[in-house]
Formats: sequence, structure tokens, C-alpha cells
Amino acid sequence: MGRMFKYMYTIMENNTFFLILVGLLVGATSGYLGSFMVLKRMSLVGDALSHVALPGMAIALTLSINPMLGAMVALTLALLGIWYIGEKSEIYSETLVGVFFTASLALGILITPQPELLETLFGSLDSITFWDGLFTALLSATVFLLTRKYSRRILLSVVSEDLAQSTGVSVSKVNLIYLLLIGLVVALGVKFVGTLLMGALVIVPAAAAKNIAKSVKSFHVYAALFGALASVVGIIVSKLLTISSGPAVVLVAIIIFIASYIFKQK
Repeated sequence: MGRMFKYMYTIMENNTFFLILVGLLVGATSGYLGSFMVLKRMSLVGDALSHVALPGMAIALTLSINPMLGAMVALTLALLGIWYIGEKSEIYSETLVGVFFTASLALGILITPQPELLETLFGSLDSITFWDGLFTALLSATVFLLTRKYSRRILLSVVSEDLAQSTGVSVSKVNLIYLLLIGLVVALGVKFVGTLLMGALVIVPAAAAKNIAKSVKSFHVYAALFGALASVVGIIVSKLLTISSGPAVVLVAIIIFIASYIFKQK
């Protein structure tokens, strides 16, 4: 058993197939969660949140800690702050995210070590280790399942918060869980796509899915499918052309969006 695990470890660590598999899970989860963001009209929130991860990654790099963990801590703290202030004041969550976004981006660029700055902003497959990939895959699957579990309650709150509350749904709790799930999926994808472009992986596949979906169910399915497709093709292209994975993944997602828009017009 030990020899088999060691053999699998060696293959996965040096094989693009493992990165493609992990990218597929991250892309599918991002697209699926992004479909709820589009329904809640929070598309720009996903983009802004990806920048909030930057100072956390910078501090983690300075302390020689895995930058993914730094991103998770920064996003969790920011989202808890956004949720708490949003519950206690009249300020809209989009406004709060904008405030956190600008502050985080400025601070992150200032304190990120110069050699790692481009990698942090645009992603790098070479920096992803076997354990990074395994952790990302497992947590992506967990986020996907949790999103499915709370999907009905999230949809009810989208239609009407009063309706959701009348059926026994705690809108405040659902909003907190939803924001934390967004933070997790953004943190998981920053090494693949980078902090500047991760928001696009959450939003663009969902926007493409909206062009051709005939129902809410098909919308979720297409969003997950397009997210997975953009990640897989983007990773392959980045390996073949030796370019950063972030721009490659996002450009593939944009091509999918354009194709879906053309299909919609026909």
C-alpha cells in the first residue's frame, strides 16, 4: 500500500493530468457558485473579493506559509466584517466589498514580495504542489456539496427575503454561509488564476450559462460545465504555450461566453 501511494504521489506531482483534474473541480465549483451570484446580481462582488485575498497571501509568503491559507484567512475575516456591518447598518454589501477591495489591493501590492508579485496576481501552475492540489480538490468538492445543500434556501432569499423567512429560513445565516462559500472558492482558485483574475472564473462561466439556459436547473449545470471546461482547456493551453495559467483560463472562459452569446442570438 505504501509503495502504491508513493507511486501515485510521484505520478501526480509530475503529471499535468493531476493539475487538470484539480482545475476541473475548481472550475466547476466556481461556475456553480457563480450562477447564484448572477441570480443575486452580485457579479462584481466576486471580482472584488478575489483582490481581498492579496494581502493575506503577501503576509503568508513573508512568513513562509502556504499563500492559499493566507488567502483563506484574509477572505474569511473580510467576509465576516462585511456580513456583520451589513447586518448592523444600512450600508449595502456591494459598497462594503468595494471598500475592502480597494484597501486590500493597495495594501497587498505594497507588501507582496516583488519576486512573487506576478505569480500572485496571475497564477502559476508550477507553484502548485501535490498537497496543494489534493487539499484544493477535497475542499472544492466540499464547497460544491454545501452549495447544493443550501441552494434552495439561497434561491428563496433571491426571490424574496420575506418569503424565505416565512418558510423558516434564516436569511442572515444563509447570507453568511453563502459569503463564506464564495470566499472559500476564491481562495482555492487564486493559485490557478491569480488574485486579479479569479473573479472572472466565478462570473464569466455563469454569464455564459445564462445565455443558453432554459431553466434554473440547466443554468446551474451549464455554469458548472463551462467553469470546468474553461479551467481544463486553459490549463492545457498554458502548459503548451508556457504562459501564466490565469490569463489562459479567463480567455477561454471569455471565448465560451462569446460563443454562447452568438448561439443565443440565433
